[in-house]
Amino acid sequence: MGIVVQKYGGSSVATAQHIKAVAERVSRARGSGLDLVVVVSAMGKTTDRLLRLAGEVSRDPSPREIDQLLATGEEQSVALLAMALHAREVPAVSLTGPQAGMTVTGRYGSGVISEIRPERIHRLLGEDQVVIVAGFQGMNSLGDVMTLGRGGSDTTAVALAAAVKAERCEIYTDVDGVYTADPRIVKEAHRIPVISPEEMAEMSWRGAKVMHPRAVELGALYGVEIHVRSSFEEGPGTVITGGNGLEHLETRETLAGIVHDLDVSRVTLNGIRTGPGTLSRVFAPLAERGISVDVIVESGVKEGGADVAFTVRRADFAEARRLASEVSYALGGVVEGEENLGKVSVVGTGMLNRPGYAARMFASLGEAGIPIRMVSTSEIQVTCVLPADRVEEAVRVLHRDFELEERDV
Repeated sequence: MGIVVQKYGGSSVATAQHIKAVAERVSRARGSGLDLVVVVSAMGKTTDRLLRLAGEVSRDPSPREIDQLLATGEEQSVALLAMALHAREVPAVSLTGPQAGMTVTGRYGSGVISEIRPERIHRLLGEDQVVIVAGFQGMNSLGDVMTLGRGGSDTTAVALAAAVKAERCEIYTDVDGVYTADPRIVKEAHRIPVISPEEMAEMSWRGAKVMHPRAVELGALYGVEIHVRSSFEEGPGTVITGGNGLEHLETRETLAGIVHDLDVSRVTLNGIRTGPGTLSRVFAPLAERGISVDVIVESGVKEGGADVAFTVRRADFAEARRLASEVSYALGGVVEGEENLGKVSVVGTGMLNRPGYAARMFASLGEAGIPIRMVSTSEIQVTCVLPADRVEEAVRVLHRDFELEERDV
């Protein structure tokens, strides 16, 4: 049989008992004849705890030292899992990201994988070892450890699956798959058995927390089939794979699901003078500060001025508003801001070629009396920015009106 990469998140290895349960699952999988590479995150809230400690000893710790510190969280997990496997007489060896051949580039705290040299992993697999790799980290050109930022362990697992040509990558988490909506909000939500990488990436970008979109996109790029499963119970989960079957063709279900995000704020530049390069003046300072912008809306020019609005995460709101104020003042405008916002999105392949989805979404929200602040569309999603306290209601309304609870999945 071939190689399978498994990834276990922080909730899956939160305690010693959790680690023992993971070791038992790994042992059973190895007993079926698989060669296993296991990627592990830091235990539970270890990363948050380490960041708090850094803040207690320094007001402005260096990014390099932060990465040195945070990398120890995953290193604890891999060593403990190897010990738990040894206790079950399963040969296993733990590796840090650099020991596993993971080379990264970019900035401390947000590195990206540039290369993986899997020779050591292949050699250890040839020795019948389970190879346990610390997620979220690699080595840069200076020989320093560098972390990969948000979604780093998912990305590590998918990248390793591509590098070792694994049959699949299994992501084990605290949910049993991808759902048509958050089941904590919509009791009638269904697990989706199979979903395309495009749909999964869009759902992740729009607020679904099951997998990070950069890992999904990496899997699509290198043809890695990804299985999302529960760490705590057996089940088929959700398979993320390219759709190459011909059944149903254009009669297949277009809408994959409803996703939401409560981490949204809006900044609006009102009445600014516009011309060539205006939008660059607005958004270049945000990019230089590493602030990600999501929904962008520009109004038409009226009486020599225009309005530009955009959304950012709430943690970035104050800085984004300050930067926008500087640009707005120079362009003769004023800035407004609103923090308590969220967004809800309907996601599905081919929506652009099937008119009616946006109109149906707007009608459902309108009938429920839910105000829409901003709208963003593409061929695979329609997103509405709403008051935060109406988002969960919007999810339930849309799941009902698009009849997702009636779908046989």
